[in-house]
Amino acid sequence: MIFQWFDANEAEKIACELADQFAPRSAGTSDAATATNGDTALQDLIRLVQTDARLSSLNFYKKAKFANSFKWRLLEKGIEPNTANHVTTSLVVHLTRGPQSAEPAAEAAEGGTAKKPDDILDLLRSGNKAFTSGEYEEALRILESAVDRSRPHPVVLNSLGAALYKLGRYAEAEVRFRQSVTIAPDYPEPNCNLGNLLRWMGSLEESEYWLRRALKWKPTYVDARVGLGLTLALLGRPRDARARFEKVLRSNPRHPDALFGMAQVAKVEGRFSEAETLIGKVLEINPKMVGAWSLLAILRKMTPADSDWLRSATELAASGVTPIEEADLRFSIGKYYDDVGEFDKAFRSFESANTLVKSFATKYDRRGRDEFIDKVIRASSKELVAAIGAGASPSAKPVFVFGMPRSGTSLTEQILASHPAIKGAGEVDFWNRVMRKRLDEVTAGLLDLSTRKQLADEYLQLLEKRTGDAPHIIDKTTANLDSVGLIHSVFANARFIYMDRDPIDTCLSCYFQQFAASVSFSMDLADLAHYYKGHRRLVHHWQSVLPPGRMLIVSYEELVRDLESTTRKMLDFLGLEWDARCLSFHENERPVATASTWQVRQKLYTDAVGRWQAYKQYIGPLKTLKA
Repeated sequence: MIFQWFDANEAEKIACELADQFAPRSAGTSDAATATNGDTALQDLIRLVQTDARLSSLNFYKKAKFANSFKWRLLEKGIEPNTANHVTTSLVVHLTRGPQSAEPAAEAAEGGTAKKPDDILDLLRSGNKAFTSGEYEEALRILESAVDRSRPHPVVLNSLGAALYKLGRYAEAEVRFRQSVTIAPDYPEPNCNLGNLLRWMGSLEESEYWLRRALKWKPTYVDARVGLGLTLALLGRPRDARARFEKVLRSNPRHPDALFGMAQVAKVEGRFSEAETLIGKVLEINPKMVGAWSLLAILRKMTPADSDWLRSATELAASGVTPIEEADLRFSIGKYYDDVGEFDKAFRSFESANTLVKSFATKYDRRGRDEFIDKVIRASSKELVAAIGAGASPSAKPVFVFGMPRSGTSLTEQILASHPAIKGAGEVDFWNRVMRKRLDEVTAGLLDLSTRKQLADEYLQLLEKRTGDAPHIIDKTTANLDSVGLIHSVFANARFIYMDRDPIDTCLSCYFQQFAASVSFSMDLADLAHYYKGHRRLVHHWQSVLPPGRMLIVSYEELVRDLESTTRKMLDFLGLEWDARCLSFHENERPVATASTWQVRQKLYTDAVGRWQAYKQYIGPLKTLKA
């Protein structure tokens, strides 16, 4: 075959032709024959790649396109995934080396004596072999050696990131995946891996971005499509998520991850029995899927009759799963024991889960949090807030329901969103992103009017995109408490509803909930106590500086004790007439993607009031919150 200059599309075409030549030669009637045929075909392929200067001179973008097309063509031709990965890795490494004699490369491919100890291909193969065998520490050692001995290579960096992920070193894994996509932006695997990692870390919008990039470069990438569906489900977009899973299931009706995704969609939409049935199908296909076992525990209240579930979950947690998977199971096991009233065992399980998560999450920075709150308070004195005047937008459409996590914000949103004039957008990571991007500007003084008008337009468009139009749209992002001054400077007519729940009940419920890794204060009772005190300092500040009629404090305990009168108070605050549908909030079929998705579908109950009494011997640092 004669290679001439070609662009990315032509690269894909040539890669497919090469794969079509390689695939039949790698097939055989026995394991020995298969191995022999495959080695011979691989040697011929490497010789071709190594000796053609025009092919090896491609830039990273085109090399990645060439190699990815080659791999997927092999898979389409029925080549086993391990073989396809092995051959593609060889192709990519030798493609990167550039033109040279093919003989050493060929000998290295077949284990000949001419290979060098630090040969990147040899190291990559050894690292991937250790990874496949579950020897992640060994894989990490080998792959780090490959990085140290060569210029950064996207395939090596991606494999290194995968090993770090398996070991629970998520921040380091993120760095490696980002390095890989920086070198080879159209290399789908690290785009997908980064997107899935960011979903777990709670960066859902960025997760969606990287997963869509992976699909852009490889539209047939099933893992990326499933990952995108899971992210969309957590973003409260179940219709979009379902479309991704259904596309996978049309070609493979027994794809366990896609079925699991459909169960997640059913959960978000409140169809818990259907979700449980789907999880049953998943476990028939993959009995060791950690996420499936964990999800079962949150689809309903567990009972002693679920002892088989407990045994299976406990055995799986002790079987050597990854740290994040074990933590997932420990949280679910804790919920089981809490549901059945075995509080000592429940606390120990939650404690074990949090210890695991804390070991690989970013450490909660108490001093940094205190300094941040000090800056926010200094930048929003009563005089400065009064100077805001009419703000940047006259709209009163946004309604902000916030409080500590687990303080009743989801319940309040569900109640209010049952009113025909109100829609709920769930948690919208908008103001947090603005604060992260413009923290110095925000804490230095009022943003200029043009910037605030732009923020108003962007935010209103985002809300309407999420929910459709309505007189009022609720954003129940709990962390919006940090941004009240900024929000008020943009929407001076916006209303804020703060949910006030017993501090120990609130903090203990946070400790019992598996949040994203970024919510690091929730993993330690002393950190929770510290965070709560700073949280209350901000609440008191906003109460003192906002104009009258802008912020309403609602007691969670009063809400569950007297639903109607408390709801009337909130509707009056928003200037709305009473609507009895708010009392039937549990029948509202709107999607709910937060941790309270099951609770808000139930009739109102008071069991969570004073819940901490069952755990009073364990609350330690939280006792100071009652002083």
